[in-house]
Amino acid sequence: MHEHDSQQLLSAWGVQIPQELLILALTHRSWAYEHGTQHNERLEFLGDSILGAVVAEQIFHEYPEKSEGELSKIKSAAVSERALADIARSLNLGSYIRLGKGEEQTGGREKDSILSDTVESLIAATYEACGIDVVIATVRKHLHDKIIEATHMGPALDWRTAMEEKARELGITGDVTYQIDGQGPDHAKVYTARVFIADQMWGSGQATSRKAAKLAACQDAYHRLGVSADSAAQV
Repeated sequence: MHEHDSQQLLSAWGVQIPQELLILALTHRSWAYEHGTQHNERLEFLGDSILGAVVAEQIFHEYPEKSEGELSKIKSAAVSERALADIARSLNLGSYIRLGKGEEQTGGREKDSILSDTVESLIAATYEACGIDVVIATVRKHLHDKIIEATHMGPALDWRTAMEEKARELGITGDVTYQIDGQGPDHAKVYTARVFIADQMWGSGQATSRKAAKLAACQDAYHRLGVSADSAAQV
């Protein structure tokens, strides 16, 4: 990637990042394995931690009336895979990511998991290039709308908690467990998750990451429990 090719991305992101560091942030492991280079997973690790801390500090001060549990739900939703993927799409980030042939052929540029991970890598690269004050301002700018959305999401704010609360309302108790299976090659794996309460399956869901599949299963279970409650009320 030539330097002029990245200026539109950096302009949208709002920060100038040295070319070598930017390229690393945009390099998926599939590219790295094919070309014998480094990939962005270490940056992703750092960016995830920075993102969580910045958003936690922001909502702590902006929502003094919220409990710890409510703040945790807002934070989880605001920094979720889906939320970060939405931000990536607003930046057209997918067109800049360096992907291996397998990921390229299976739509990797549109996968929520890859897009969200790359946003985290960009956050880390911003911190490394510009320091804490700049990265805080950048995260706040791009996460502002997602935080507001999270405060109005209702059950979708935390599908697992919403599912568990609905189950308790119906008198259904027991441990919540998951069964997760992955199918397909590593570069195009699809996960199917099933959620159980006291050994009874209540929901299932599919996604391109284990975490997202579990949330989809909880969402399905929440709605199935709602149907069960409606049926009981009609008896």
